[in-house]
Amino acid sequence: MDAQTDIAALAEKLLQGDRRALARAITLVESAREDHRDQALALLDTLGTDRQALRIGLSGTPGVGKSTFIESFGLMLTGMGKRVAVLAVDPSSARSGGSILGDKTRMEQLARDPNAFIRPSPSQTQLGGVARRSREAVSLCEAAGFDIVLIETVGVGQSETVVAQMADLFVLLLAPAGGDELQGVKRGIMEMADLILVNKADGSLKEQALRTCADYAGALRLLRKRPQDPNGFPKALTVSALETDRLEDAWAEMQKLSDWRKEAGIWAETRAVQARYWFSEEVHQGLLDMLRKDPETATRMKTAEADVMAGQLSPTAAAQAVLAGLKARG
Repeated sequence: MDAQTDIAALAEKLLQGDRRALARAITLVESAREDHRDQALALLDTLGTDRQALRIGLSGTPGVGKSTFIESFGLMLTGMGKRVAVLAVDPSSARSGGSILGDKTRMEQLARDPNAFIRPSPSQTQLGGVARRSREAVSLCEAAGFDIVLIETVGVGQSETVVAQMADLFVLLLAPAGGDELQGVKRGIMEMADLILVNKADGSLKEQALRTCADYAGALRLLRKRPQDPNGFPKALTVSALETDRLEDAWAEMQKLSDWRKEAGIWAETRAVQARYWFSEEVHQGLLDMLRKDPETATRMKTAEADVMAGQLSPTAAAQAVLAGLKARG
């Protein structure tokens, strides 16, 4: 069987909702091999973009209970007859490049649900809390007929806002905290959030969670109103993933916001802007890949790196010299 026939067969199975085919397809798009990239592009072109899901980006501080929330929230959605895909991005080691990829083991019940699909992926060197090919993986999940795609990022930080460039809704999950901890959530990610969910609103933490939620609600009111929001958004709610409390309320708010954006034409406009962003990113990354593979540039880079390490050139001067060499080549 040739590659073209194999891609056609894979596309057919994926369109039928075959989860094994979806797993194979995501492995293909994540591969860095050039022949695999060609096959991945052919597959995406074959599948098209007719099917669309609600894409929900989810970020949160370490220990906030993202996995517990996703499992409880996902099981609630599958119980409503929805098909849910979870793309969980795990941080990669800066030393070995490896990842634990443990999200699937932390969501045992959801992983066994026939209407759910969980795929952990390493972030590798990609900033922004998402893997480089997460956007293409989202498209594959949509083609496979999933109604909702949850994109879980590495963790909270200024660079986590990149997930908003591939999601229809951006949800920030936070734990009950005091005023000092509130300052730790930077304004950049606060401005991107559509919904803030204060988790662990149960037991002895319930009162503290309510106070924290009120603090965030007050902080959100101080932010400049965004054109993509109806009145009352963004907003903060308390939830308990452990006791599955108020998850239905959170889902109702997500639906309310997404429905309003569709009716106002903002949904389609946002996806168009996101497509432009990822086009620019692909060109940028492609140029970097070309430079890394160019023998002359690689030699210049190696020489410049040695000069920088020896203290003979500043990093800025060395970079300018390499770029000047590229410019001189035309």
